[in-house]
Amino acid sequence: MTGTSVLSQNHLLSLPNIPPQSSELNTRFNEQGWLSLLKSCKSMEDFKQVHAQILKLGLFWDSFCGSNLVATCALTKWGSMEYACSIFQQIEEPGSFEYNTMIRGNVNNMYLEEALLLYIEMLESGIEPDNFTYPFLLKACSLLGALKEGMQIHGHVFKAGLEGDMFVQNSLISMYGRCGEIKHAYNVFEQMDEKSVASWSSVIGAHANAEMWHECLMLLGDMSSEGRCRAEESTLVSVLSACTHLGSPNLGRCIHGILLRNISELNVVVKTSLIDMYVKCGCLEKGLCVFQNMAEKNRYSYTVMISGLAIHGRGGEALRVFSEMLEEGLEPDDVVYVGVLSACSNAGLVDEGLQCFNRMQFEHKIKPTVQHYGCMVDLMGKAGMLREAYNLMKSMPIKPNDVVWRSLLSACKVHHNLEIGEIAAENLFMLNSNNPGDYLVLANMYAQAQKWNNVARIRREMADKRLVQTPGFSLVEAKRKVYKFVSQDKSQPQWDSIYDMIHQMEWQLKFEGYVPDTSQVLLDVDEEEKRQRLKCHSQKLAIAFALIHTSEGSPIRISRNLRMCSDCHTYSKYISMIYEREITVRDRNRFHHFKDGTCSCNDYW
Repeated sequence: MTGTSVLSQNHLLSLPNIPPQSSELNTRFNEQGWLSLLKSCKSMEDFKQVHAQILKLGLFWDSFCGSNLVATCALTKWGSMEYACSIFQQIEEPGSFEYNTMIRGNVNNMYLEEALLLYIEMLESGIEPDNFTYPFLLKACSLLGALKEGMQIHGHVFKAGLEGDMFVQNSLISMYGRCGEIKHAYNVFEQMDEKSVASWSSVIGAHANAEMWHECLMLLGDMSSEGRCRAEESTLVSVLSACTHLGSPNLGRCIHGILLRNISELNVVVKTSLIDMYVKCGCLEKGLCVFQNMAEKNRYSYTVMISGLAIHGRGGEALRVFSEMLEEGLEPDDVVYVGVLSACSNAGLVDEGLQCFNRMQFEHKIKPTVQHYGCMVDLMGKAGMLREAYNLMKSMPIKPNDVVWRSLLSACKVHHNLEIGEIAAENLFMLNSNNPGDYLVLANMYAQAQKWNNVARIRREMADKRLVQTPGFSLVEAKRKVYKFVSQDKSQPQWDSIYDMIHQMEWQLKFEGYVPDTSQVLLDVDEEEKRQRLKCHSQKLAIAFALIHTSEGSPIRISRNLRMCSDCHTYSKYISMIYEREITVRDRNRFHHFKDGTCSCNDYW
């Protein structure tokens, strides 16, 4: 047989000696042997050898042969879209199968615009799309965020009479969800006659993409109540994300239990999502347990664990995990280093932070971003190195953004440095930052310095610009519900019992030596008024409510939207000791774990 040298010895053993002119035998072998031979290919080199033999035998023009050549080259992991395209272009009259294959291959390889252009070519050639065409086209639109094109394709789906196809409907839900059109996604879902696991997964994922976390949980409940569908891993990962953002560790534990009961071996993505949920819901030890029991870890797993340890103030452990990551041969990226530097900042590890910053640049050749500089300014600022932080900002090769200036301003407030604080505030205002919190921090610094005229001036500027600060609030969970409190709050129906509890707490605190830190009340009022205002801060009201409405000895979990004041911090330490409760508070920046009169932050935050 001529041309056998293009095949490997193994392939030669599987080929009969068929003369090129024997069309009957060629056809018979095509049907029986070429497809299995193509499937046996393990690389482009193998594939090219088979392709060459097909050409020599004159079999390429057989539609079966040409179609499978395109499919093998376009859809296998080792394939080449460029090579598949060259084969496709040689087919005289490609049909819907060949076009669908090329569209799918382009989408799988992230050649998204090429997939849409192939669809246009398909229509212009008079080839009718089918239910295999549209799912990958809609996936291309979702990945591109091309809502307009996606809606046009939705119209084509109706014209083709495929609006009732489940696979097309699931793709429409995903496309609309990715493009932020949650109403359209839900409408498609509602109109489905029959919903599969993939349908529920798509609509829950769409709501997760829109950060509609409560709705994710409601949809999971609806799915479970129907009883016909069992949630798959991707669905439960979306729900875990909802638990993470809602700060609901109890529900997260339930999802973890469902995963363990229904899936024999959790993959790296699911385990990493579990770690993320636990550490961000305040259950660091559970997150560490999942992490330590992972047989396989990737860079993202390490990143999540390092960042989790950072927000809990466990800087030393974060550095040890980082060292473990490097020992495993995983190359760090800029995101990992943000977690590492944050860990150093929250734990007051100034020397270690400076070493990591230098190591990032000179050993791992990572160019610092504004986030890295922000971490360094935060690190120095918390340590009281305000002049050094300001000098670093002046030497930055990139312009500091509002986050970096805000970090410096916050540190100046903590360390009572009005001089640099005014510079930070001025730069924030020059950046056209209309964040009312920046004005209030500066006003509070003036109040600390007893400069009441300046306080009045800043507040007038806020009024002129119509800037209104969102009030500080605290959220606490009790009896499977979340309750919200603001300072001096009397909106709760049982507010009188809460204030009675506050009075009892104050009485107990006096015996332990607690003295209210009235310097935290930055108003020009007398000391008694300051004490009254202090005792009804939102965090204290939330603690009082939890003491009334949760069982004795159970932990108390609170989330805040603003940084905790030093008086609430001292207050919470005493309460954890007096009432023998573990109190976990997440403020804007980090977690505080109060137990037996101490805090996990070691009074450094």
